[in-house]
Amino acid sequence: MAHFSSQTLETLIDLVEIKLSYLDVTDREDRLELKRLQHALAELGAERRGAAPKRAAHGAVAAHF
Repeated sequence: MAHFSSQTLETLIDLVEIKLSYLDVTDREDRLELKRLQHALAELGAERRGAAPKRAAHGAVAAHF
């Protein structure tokens, strides 16, 4: 993963959180988008902490936010 400044990471995390808050899950595509955003948020959070994201069972990302 690319290395970003802490300010850039915070901005990206804020943007993903905003998009998650506005996402209205009504179909399969929306659920896929939700999973992608949750995964992105977990990766960004891990990058901010300087660690790899933790994986849950079945390849899902455990969100810690």
